[in-house]
Amino acid sequence: MKKFMNIKEQAYVKAIEVLKQAAKPNGFFASGLPGGYEAVWARDSLTTALGASFFKEYQTTIKKSLELLTKNQTELGLIPNCVGSYNTDRKSAVTFNSLDAPLWYIIGHYVYAKNYQDSSLLKKYSRNISQALLWLKYQDPDNLGLAVQQPTADWQDAFPHKYGYTINGNALYYAALKILGENKAAANVKKIINGQTKQYTALFDNQLGYYLPWVWKNHDGDREQEQWFDSLGNVFAIVSGLATEKIALSILNYIEKEKINRQWPLKAIWPPLKPGGKEWHSYFSKCNARQPYHYLNAGVWPFIGGFYVAALVKMKQYEKAAAELNKLAESNLKKLRNYEFNEWLDGKTGQPKGEPYQAWSAGTYLYAYECVKRKKVLLF
Repeated sequence: MKKFMNIKEQAYVKAIEVLKQAAKPNGFFASGLPGGYEAVWARDSLTTALGASFFKEYQTTIKKSLELLTKNQTELGLIPNCVGSYNTDRKSAVTFNSLDAPLWYIIGHYVYAKNYQDSSLLKKYSRNISQALLWLKYQDPDNLGLAVQQPTADWQDAFPHKYGYTINGNALYYAALKILGENKAAANVKKIINGQTKQYTALFDNQLGYYLPWVWKNHDGDREQEQWFDSLGNVFAIVSGLATEKIALSILNYIEKEKINRQWPLKAIWPPLKPGGKEWHSYFSKCNARQPYHYLNAGVWPFIGGFYVAALVKMKQYEKAAAELNKLAESNLKKLRNYEFNEWLDGKTGQPKGEPYQAWSAGTYLYAYECVKRKKVLLF
């Protein structure tokens, strides 16, 4: 039967298998293989839920992820980054230091309620959700209505260095505010990020044609910022609706022009950072991103490719979205240690790297598949 399926369908079937392996009694693990990332990360498990929630059999797993994160929420409302041991050095540890964990926690509750038509968790954990939002609102030292991030406090937790107003954090914040009906606050985020007001904190750069990865203070014209292209932040800004149509088209054109989607979608950043560059920090040489086109340093991350496909659907570029879904399927079916759906691929050669059977690679593929099939961005 398999040989009669096209590659998109083959990847669809395999993605479901990956989710079955990653579904554990206490929620979705980041990897479905023993010795992989054997823990529940807020961002991984609830990004995975975007695609997993189209299947009734994963309702309990998503519920368990949300319950575990809720159980370990701090008194002030912060949701943990990770719960559980994923190697012998961590014995059921609970770690924090993440801006995107409470954001994905809020989004995850909405995804669960929407796709399963079950508002029981929204009601049961309404106070916890409110506390998570309150914690986020306190991350606003300039009282602008934006969420401020500490260095390396999101999924790019080792590289590159960014802080202040980040596009990834504020695109998620915009989505969370919309979900909770905080429409005035969401509109304020959109105006500021897009440069319609308070331009000193705007993230969209008209000259570059995309959102800067982060900005902070302006010291008499010497602004704290960097200019590399944050793929996830930019494409999620399109998916969430933060980007205007003009900005969204500009971002997609930049991706094409710079071939960030070649050979596989999508390189995590562009261009790769190198020693001696103004955006290089000494500690980068100690992490997996020290080599260009590896890991976060312009390596290909298939889960980002899922959001890229959804962004194309958002802009009604249906044929392009279908073509990119085909490429995404090919990248996800590459084998590492005889397993598919890898964490990342070499940005030049496409060689699979990291951990295979990665849950969010599978979950976002299924999400992108449904968006292409229905010609509609779902959930956002």
